Formats: sequence, structure tokens, C-alpha cells
Amino acid sequence: MKREKNPWEALAELRTFAAKGFDAIPPEWLGTYLRWWGVYTQGDGAGVLGGRNGEGKSAPYLMVRIRVTNGLLLAHQVRTIAAVAEKYARGGADITVRQNVQLHWVAIEDLPEILESLWRVGLTTTGSCGDDTRNITGCPLAGIDASELIDASPLAAQATRMLVGDARFYNLPRKFKVTITGCRDWCSYPEINDVGLTATQRGDEIGFSMRVGGGLSADPHLAVRLNAFIRWNQVLPVLRAAAEIFRDADALREHRDRARLKHLFLRHGWTADYFLGELQRRVPFRIDEAAPEVPPADVFRDHAGIHRQKQEGYSYVGASVLRGRITAEQLVVAANLAEAFGSGELRTTISQNLLIANVPTRNAEAVARELTDAGLPTKGSPFARGTVACTGSQFCKLGITETKSFAKWLVGELDTRLPGFDEQLKINITGCPNSCGQHWIADLGIEGKKLNVGGKLVDAYYFCVGGGVGLHASLARPIGYRCAAAEVPDAIERLLRTWGEERTGDEPLRAFLGRHSDDELRSIMAGTAVEVALRDPSPGRPPHSLEM
Repeated sequence: MKREKNPWEALAELRTFAAKGFDAIPPEWLGTYLRWWGVYTQGDGAGVLGGRNGEGKSAPYLMVRIRVTNGLLLAHQVRTIAAVAEKYARGGADITVRQNVQLHWVAIEDLPEILESLWRVGLTTTGSCGDDTRNITGCPLAGIDASELIDASPLAAQATRMLVGDARFYNLPRKFKVTITGCRDWCSYPEINDVGLTATQRGDEIGFSMRVGGGLSADPHLAVRLNAFIRWNQVLPVLRAAAEIFRDADALREHRDRARLKHLFLRHGWTADYFLGELQRRVPFRIDEAAPEVPPADVFRDHAGIHRQKQEGYSYVGASVLRGRITAEQLVVAANLAEAFGSGELRTTISQNLLIANVPTRNAEAVARELTDAGLPTKGSPFARGTVACTGSQFCKLGITETKSFAKWLVGELDTRLPGFDEQLKINITGCPNSCGQHWIADLGIEGKKLNVGGKLVDAYYFCVGGGVGLHASLARPIGYRCAAAEVPDAIERLLRTWGEERTGDEPLRAFLGRHSDDELRSIMAGTAVEVALRDPSPGRPPHSLEM
């Protein structure tokens, strides 16, 4: 079906459907082609269990995903998003783990006006879903980070222009996720991207290390590092070559659920050296051997709070957006503050947060107060700052559990139970095994399930622990513990209290988790010895629309 039509060349058809209404949209557009325009059908709220064949039912509404390259936004663009959200999306939006902004409750009749409103201010939805190059992420502090090696955001913008909208790259085997960052903290998680480029230094030259084949979902795989030093002017041709390798890999087109680039390594015997050889064959220059790099030891970085920039006398102010859910009114407040006190620049983060750049330090506290008054606090508990949640069953047809309201409730419970807790902590909530909430790289990753309690199916979560990226990158390990959603705060409270009582010195949570067996951790979290609960398989094929 994909070979039959390039959706990017069929905008006129989309306009026709908008004129005729939702029922006029043919199945091939509903199920496939809409996604190349950053659009997919919205679930009816029942999640996967409300449908059949591993996918829930659709409501007559759409999700629209706005592409935000490197997370860079201007105040007038944010106000446009707010206006569109207010008029067409019931006044709300979600910041995603790939720095996008998502709208829900969109009617097909309104889609052309939404797209045109976005285009007028330099925004687009093109390629933010579908089997193409997804939003290219990067450090949201590009150009202002006092410790960055280089501002890599121009490369992210150029790479987007190169790959998105080009008919030669519209029909990839699956989604293609890229991050390019010049920061030392790797806050855009290169380890879980199809291609991750991270700045490194060789003598006086700044170039990039390259990793390939990362991805989460039901078959997580951390990207492998190539023995390559990629110079600045080589990044685009090398990235293009990597996209061509992916596009031309016929083995990845046999099964949709095994079509990501990572499956060349997981199932087809590829190695880092073999991939590098294929890259070398496709570029007209010699790729140098890798230079030494320094992976960050601690990559918890939510960019919340007031922090000095590299520009003397300026700071950025980061707001913690719990669950990534933000209102149109809050977006307007942030945009107005960015213009009144800064340079009119805002940034979205992969922690689902929002920051205002280039604020004179003398005004930073005032900006922070205004954001906090608007419900966008710049200070917060480790639970509020460290919790990430996917879309969940409210809107996703693959969702098993509701995640957004649950995340808000969970944070409130943990704040009440552990008011003095002050350690960095990543709690990632995903509503099904497909890991849009990135639970495989969290300290505590919880995966949505259903549990029979008193003859009634209730939301439940399965625990994976000890994941992380950076110097000690590893996937979280399933420990065989599952409990009803209502019991999750109990389990986390028991674990954190036990860690506090038994830790040796400044022992981090990951080390504590690492020295305890699965049986021990289950007993701690349950408050008693419990049998192993097996992890259920994915409820269905990963759809085009999944973030991770």
C-alpha cells in the first residue's frame, strides 16, 4: 500500500475528506496515509481492550502531532499552537518525549485550517508520524548551554530539510528516529535512537561520535557505537547514507513488528563494523576512526529551574510540565513571558518540559514566579520532576491503562508519603509493552497491564527497575512484580524507604537495585514474599503513531 501512494503528494485528497467529513475518509487513509501528515485516529478511551485484533476502536477525532525540530520554538509559534489548541483541541496539548507537541480531539473538517495556521508561522506536522524520519531531537539548551561542546541545532534543522518531505525517504520500513546533540550530557538519549550523533573533541576539532540501532518498544536495544569520527561537514551525507541503508534493507520489510533498524542487529547478524562498512561504501570520503569520548555519568536532566547560560548576564528558566500536559492558556503565558523578559525563544524537552531562554538573570526569579502562578512550577519534588507518562488509553488504541491522570495521582501520593525525599529519580509510566513512556531506561519503569481483582479487571502495572543511559547505560530488568494501579504508591514507598534505611553511604538507587535479587525486590515492594508474575507480550503490532 505504501508504494502505491506518497501521501505527501496527495494533500488535495486530504482536503476533500475534510470537506465531506470523517465518514468520507477511506480505510487506507485512516489506517495509513494520514500518518505521513502527522495525524492518526484517536482511540475511543477504552484502549486496546475496547477493540479486537490487538487494537482498540477509533473515535471520530484525530490526533495531530506538531514537529518541533530540536525543541526550538518562538513566542509567536507557541501562541499559534495555543490558539489552535483552544479553537480545535478543547484547549489542551501534550509535550512528548521527542519534543513534539500533540493535539487531541481534532475534527477532520478543521484539519486544513490547522495545517495552514501552522505553516504560516513556520511549523509543520509533516513526517511526525508514519514510516519516515520522525522529529529530529537535540539538546534544548543548544547555543546557550555553558558547558556544551558545540551548538548542533543547525545540523538538526538541515537534516530535517534533507529527509522530511523528500519522496526518496517517504517509504522507509518503519519510523526512523535521529538525535544530534552538542551537549556533554546526552540529554536527548542517543542510546535509544536509530541514529545518535553526540559531539566529541579530537584535538582542536569538534566532531561527532555515532551510534546506530537504538530503540525501545517490546524488543529494547541500546544503540551500538561505530568506530567513527564524523566531522561537522560529514554529518549530513553520513546521516543520509544511514537512512538509505535502512530504506534499502529488504529484510526489514518482511514483518512490520520487526522492521526497525535495530532488528538488523537483533535478528540479521549485523555488527557495528558491518554497518560502518556499508556507510563507508555510500559516502565519497574516508570516515575517520573514532575519537575518545566521555559519556555522562549522570544524565538526569529535566532542565527545570533557573540556570545560568553561557551568555554573560543571562539565564534560562525551565518549567516542570507534569505529564507533559499543558493548557492553551499556559502556552500563552509562557510565550508572553518569553517576549516580555527574554528574546522570545522557548524550548521543549524530552522530559516533556518547557523552558524560556535568554532571560536577563535579574528578571529570572520574576519569570519563575509568573510561570509557577500559571501552574508551570520551576521547582518541584523529585517525583514531579522525574515522572514521564505516555498517552495511555485515554487517546491511544494500543493503551492498556490510563496513564496521564494516574501519573498526576501517583506524584501526589508520593509527595504526601515521602515529603523529605530529595534524590533524583526517574519514574517512567507506559500504558502498554510498546514503551512510548520509555520505561526501559528508568530507575523505576512501570508497564501497563490489567489485573483481575474481585472479578473485575482493573488497571495494573508491572515493574522493571534499574534502567539508565550514559556511562552505565543498561535496560531496566523485569523483576516479576505486578500490582494494581492503586497499590503502586505502596510498592514505591516501601522500596524507597528500604533503600534509605539500608543504603551504604551515598549509594545510588541503581546500585541498590543491582545488589538485590528479583526475589528480594519483589518482597520489598509487596511487603511480603510473592510469586513471580510473568510479563505479558505486546497486545498488538506497534502502530505508526507510537513515540517510542
